[in-house]
Amino acid sequence: MTKDRLIHTYSIVARDPATGELGAAVQSHWFSVGAVVIHAEAEVGAVATQAFVDASYGPLGLDLMRAGRSAPQALAGLLVADELREIRQVAMVDAQGRATAHTGNRTIPEAGHIVGAQFTVEANMMLNPTVPEAMARAFQATGGDLAHRMLAALDAAEAEGGDIRGRQSAALIMVGGKSTRRPWADKLFDVRVDDHPEPLPELRRLVDLQRAYAARDIANAAFGRGDFEAGNREYERAQSLAPHNPEFSFWHGIGMLTLGRIDDAVRILRPVFARNRNWATLALRMVDSQFVPGDADTARTAIAKAQKSG
Repeated sequence: MTKDRLIHTYSIVARDPATGELGAAVQSHWFSVGAVVIHAEAEVGAVATQAFVDASYGPLGLDLMRAGRSAPQALAGLLVADELREIRQVAMVDAQGRATAHTGNRTIPEAGHIVGAQFTVEANMMLNPTVPEAMARAFQATGGDLAHRMLAALDAAEAEGGDIRGRQSAALIMVGGKSTRRPWADKLFDVRVDDHPEPLPELRRLVDLQRAYAARDIANAAFGRGDFEAGNREYERAQSLAPHNPEFSFWHGIGMLTLGRIDDAVRILRPVFARNRNWATLALRMVDSQFVPGDADTARTAIAKAQKSG
């Protein structure tokens, strides 16, 4: 292991005991912090590696936990082989909820960590020493899913003074409680804010946007099996999470066309086409390429009606 990038920051790694979901979240005055610090794999564990960061702690920690080591065993094994462990800050939680953290005695103050029940919070180069305590308190007191609770921990760190240098980037990753053996399919959230004056509000916006796309996928599956009520409900949820993104309304309208609900399709597509006529062009091209099942003439007529009424 070699000493490389200086990434002072605050982060959380955690497991949801109810779902088995694993995740990590981070904020720092450092460009693209999420690309280096946080790692997670379903049914394996989550890792945060920071301070004078050795990025290999992430993949190697996951490798060891995947091979059957507990999080404390994995971290201990990596630390004993690292001559620069006293300038590292690393945290891990495994798929059984065993959590552990290390803050080297040469990390830059204010630095520290707290290991709780199936989570850890850690911070270094903070303005105040109370940041980890504030993070742990917020995580434990907040309801909602794991992503929401981790965001609350980051907000609490910032409210407590945060990184002494200020703000720049943030990230959050979260994976499902059961592995599909396809790591790319197990990610529930994987969002990054690489450079922004207010990274935490932007990170929260991106988490909501990813929730919207997940709702869209559920809606499409519901429409595919002919479940109008469920599909309509999920599309409305997607639109409420991302009200300024016309894509969800567009696909909602296309879904209505596929179900033969022409009046609903026209009503939903009308404001989308009024905002940007290119969406209407796309809809016609989808009909021509037989992407939209059913009678093509009926679909074209509905699209034309939505354009005129728009």
